[in-house]
Amino acid sequence: MTEKLYLESLDAGYYQHFNATVTSVEDNQVTLDRTLFYPLGGGQHWDTGALTGPNGELNVTEVRGRNAVHHTVGQNHQLEPGDEVRGSIDWETRYAHMRMHTAQHLVSGIVYEQFNGARTVGNQIHANGSRIDFNPIAFDETMLSTLVESVNQRVDEGLLVTDSVMTREEINAIMPPDRTNMDLLPISVKELRIVQIGDRLDMCPCAGTHVTNLEEIGHINILGKKSKGKGTQRIKYDLVGSPQLRQPYTKVL
Repeated sequence: MTEKLYLESLDAGYYQHFNATVTSVEDNQVTLDRTLFYPLGGGQHWDTGALTGPNGELNVTEVRGRNAVHHTVGQNHQLEPGDEVRGSIDWETRYAHMRMHTAQHLVSGIVYEQFNGARTVGNQIHANGSRIDFNPIAFDETMLSTLVESVNQRVDEGLLVTDSVMTREEINAIMPPDRTNMDLLPISVKELRIVQIGDRLDMCPCAGTHVTNLEEIGHINILGKKSKGKGTQRIKYDLVGSPQLRQPYTKVL
């Protein structure tokens, strides 16, 4: 089991450096006792960066795993269990994912609110562009224009983004289960990390990394739409404008 430092709070996503101990090694995959690196999951791409250990700096090119988190490095890493390392997240990529993922929550919340409860049924978060799949819906240009205007208005309001821990029963008493995609979560998971925008403009379970204020996103720009069949449409988007960008914390966790 790897302690996931980025899950401690939304604020933890702003840290860049951490210390850890190697717990296991298999070929070029290194597992640590604790990590700030986000592994592939929930539609969000993995973090990149570096691990610095007894034999120098190693580039981290891929991160995967749900319980134990595996960091892919070069073949000649020479790391062994028990080695102490310092991890460093590539801040530009991490922060882009934070902004993109929070934008996805905002768009999903507004689509559900404005367009007859259309659900988010899939998403992919990347640094340079992302996508969301909705069902049931058929966007036209007027709907997309209205969506962009509504999203960017909320960004300009500077709504806060917060997180908390709730049980299934607690979140279901507040938000419709079809909005929170509760049916996609394993029934064994009893307590959920909930990410909320403003006064419940959006509120759903999520283990991803997020900004703490919508001002950091910038404005959304819809790149296009595409039918995915059976009432499902995909929209692609990127972020533009001059957002209130932040720098990572300098403290080492």
